[in-house]
Amino acid sequence: MLRSRIIPCLLVHKGGLVKTQKFKEPKYLGDPINAVRIFNDSNADELVFLDIDATKQKQLETRNIFQLATLAQASNPKLS
Repeated sequence: MLRSRIIPCLLVHKGGLVKTQKFKEPKYLGDPINAVRIFNDSNADELVFLDIDATKQKQLETRNIFQLATLAQASNPKLS
């Protein structure tokens, strides 16, 4: 039997987790690491990180995203 998958998409702006409408006027929600822990405890199947600053700055700041992904993988082996 097929099972629904849980795949949260986390928007990262200036290192913080944000909520937006059409990627405008970001509202700070908190630390992304806490969100990763919450979704891991909720048995999320995958996590998607979107750095909404990368395009505007014309650079790819992946170091923080990789740290979040490493934390997610370490605390939830099924994400690897």
